[in-house]
Amino acid sequence: MATLRLTKEFSFEAAHFLEGYPGRCSQIHGHSYRLFVTVRGTPSDDELDPYRGMVIDFGVLKQLVHEAIISWCDHALLIEENEAAEPLRATLEEQFENIVMLPYRPTTENLLSDFAERLLEVLPDDVEIFSLRLHETGASYAEWYASDNI
Repeated sequence: MATLRLTKEFSFEAAHFLEGYPGRCSQIHGHSYRLFVTVRGTPSDDELDPYRGMVIDFGVLKQLVHEAIISWCDHALLIEENEAAEPLRATLEEQFENIVMLPYRPTTENLLSDFAERLLEVLPDDVEIFSLRLHETGASYAEWYASDNI
């Protein structure tokens, strides 16, 4: 059976800021992110497998990505966790619920690396990540390829 790649697109809204950045991104602002998850594998040929002929069911992939990524970052404010951010976090949490403190600066590149790690933990053993693409805007994106990272 041939090795195939499948891609599913996801979208989510999130805000962030880049503390100390020398430009407009130092202000809290949001993006309509688009995430493309491409996985690779060999379709099942087991006659008893309800997913016969599939690398992974698109619905299963959707559920895994939602649980691992979208559920915590959609409509969230993503902030790098450090001493300087604590007063801001405390103030914002008085009025807002979905503030996510991250152990890294919330750039598109860092988010994408985090997403890859999260997906590597939840994908079935016979399905591997081929690549991830995260669009911060319609014209700007970062890519993660397994061949560059494993």
